[in-house]
Amino acid sequence: MKYIISGKNIDVTEGLRSAVSEKIGKLERYFTPETEIHVTLSVEKERQKIEVTIPMKGNIVRAEQVSDDMYVSIDLVEEIIERQLRKFKNKIIDKQQSAVGLSKAFVEEEIADDDEIKIIRSKRFAMKPMDPEEACIQMELLGHNFYVFRNAATDEVNVVYKRKGNTFGLIEPEF
Repeated sequence: MKYIISGKNIDVTEGLRSAVSEKIGKLERYFTPETEIHVTLSVEKERQKIEVTIPMKGNIVRAEQVSDDMYVSIDLVEEIIERQLRKFKNKIIDKQQSAVGLSKAFVEEEIADDDEIKIIRSKRFAMKPMDPEEACIQMELLGHNFYVFRNAATDEVNVVYKRKGNTFGLIEPEF
């Protein structure tokens, strides 16, 4: 695997580089040797954050972790990526096409269905047309972090969601 390690508000020391290589290196069996691993280490006030992005053909595996200690963050992010890869493997339909970037041994390895996604609840509701601002108010009133609605201006189904910093985002479909 090829590591691209960068830092924001932090000097990436040799110790951090070796910790990243050692911990993320445990994932080596899942990837081909040409796979690039983008790692960004950053410090914001007292928060030690690591972001790992692994681009693969048609997909991106991404995880971030924040803690008080960068080495703890590195340990935690490796577990998250491994869990994501196991779920991704379960969803590969065309192994030869979708699994480019993953090692052949990992794709062919049998796994338990512990991480199978199970829908435990379904909801049906009427969607009255409204503008995005009204949808944001409804979302706030319900205490949710996203809200699905029919946009009165376009008659399309849209989603508003809460972002960091108490701001809102809008997702509009494009067909």
